[in-house]
Amino acid sequence: MLAEYQASLDRRGRYIQVYFGVFLAAMLCVSAAPSFAQAQAQTQVASPSCCGAITPQGQRLIALIASLHVENLWLAHRHINWETGEADRPADYAGPDKATHCSAFAAAVGERLGVYMLRPPEHGLTLLASAQTRWFRGPGGVSQGWKPLEGPDRARQAQHLANQGNLVVIAYESPNPHTPGHIVIVRPAEKTPEALAQDGPEIAQAGTHNYSDSIAAKSFTHHPGAWPDGVRYYWRVVDWSKLGS
Repeated sequence: MLAEYQASLDRRGRYIQVYFGVFLAAMLCVSAAPSFAQAQAQTQVASPSCCGAITPQGQRLIALIASLHVENLWLAHRHINWETGEADRPADYAGPDKATHCSAFAAAVGERLGVYMLRPPEHGLTLLASAQTRWFRGPGGVSQGWKPLEGPDRARQAQHLANQGNLVVIAYESPNPHTPGHIVIVRPAEKTPEALAQDGPEIAQAGTHNYSDSIAAKSFTHHPGAWPDGVRYYWRVVDWSKLGS
């Protein structure tokens, strides 16, 4: 009787050991297995950048744009100093050159990069964007190293060149000589091909609204007929070696 009881205890002990081993192995498998979210992330292949990685020069261009604080300067409906974007007339000033300042901001970016584009005093602030657009493709722009980007791939080329630290602009010349055009700076960004097709290049601008980081498709909404086929793209190499660290 005692022997049978002892044998029963031994069998139960072996069963408990087996069950515990199976349970422990299962727990180890669960802890080692990736979560559903992790598994999804592992199986998803990230869309490549449409236009290449941002180079160190491209990062410097981003930092320069950020340093200008365009959201708070070059504000519409104030007369401003084109180089700094600061108001230089009283708030109730009612004279010319106070509407919007996209062209002054673009020229200020160029000045800080050692790149000339049409600007005061060669041309006043009024209707400067349209004048700049004409100037880029004329003898003045060509002599200063500006080149056009043309064809169906021009948006991708523009983003790629900006990512490498070049100065790239998207400009619109108003067909009405009495209404303003518009100009924006292409900002370095890693975008998917889908985002580029939908939004256009990444940009910084002054205008009716000022943005240090926005999209081209949004920038030309106040200019019917401009986006995407009415704009022009121009670019110019920046010599970063002359700009210090």
